[in-house]
Parts: sequence; C-alpha cells; structure tokens
Amino acid sequence: MIKFLARAAISSVLIYGGQSAAREPGGRGKAVQKLGGKVGITLDDSEAATVVKLNGAVMVGAGTTFALGIFPRLSALALIGSLVPTTLGGHAFWEESDPAARKGQQTQFLKNVGLIGGLLMFLSTGNPKKESAQ
Repeated sequence: MIKFLARAAISSVLIYGGQSAAREPGGRGKAVQKLGGKVGITLDDSEAATVVKLNGAVMVGAGTTFALGIFPRLSALALIGSLVPTTLGGHAFWEESDPAARKGQQTQFLKNVGLIGGLLMFLSTGNPKKESAQ
C-alpha cells in the first residue's frame, strides 16, 4: 500500500501538468524551440506545439501506469525521459534576469529534480516481480 501511495503522489503532479500541456501548449513551444536550437534542431511553431503535446501525453500515460503499478519501471523510465528535457528547457532559471522569475523557475526546476530523484529511487529499490499490484 505504501508503494502505491508513493507512486500516486509522484504521478499526481506529472499527470496534472501533462494534461495541461497536452491540452494547451501555450508558451511552452518557445522553450522547446530554444532548447532544440541549442542542440541543432529547428522547429516551427506548429512542430514545437506538437512536441509539447506529445510530451504531455507521455506524462499522462506513463504517470497513470506508474500510479497504478502497470509496468512501473518502464513508466518511471519514460517519466524521467520526459522530465529531463522539460526541466532543462522549461525551467532554465539561470537564464532569467528578473529575480522573481528566476526564483519561480528555480523552484520548478528543483521540484522536477525531486521528482526525478523519487523515480530513480523507485527504480533502484524493490523486487520488480512483486511491484505490479503493490
């Protein structure tokens, strides 16, 4: 029961944020374009919005399966894979000049790092054969 509650707690913020991004990419596309440009990938506005929507769908899908204990390790890996670019591209606090915006982005960055830490801890512990229903 504890593992279920832990997975549900971790998943809640990812499912909520993922559905929000999938429904309304908003300004997130600009962050995708900026991050893409840093690694040599050029995306137009429509392509960037599609990437945001797909990333949101991964968060909803993998967050749901993780919470329910369905392929929890694969789900955790998918969530980590989704969170890393989201965190680096969407919460680049070091690029903010406004102190209030910098603090807000730093908080979101650290929240995501904490989520990644929880997912990594889940991956490193427990018996995978017994975790599907726990």
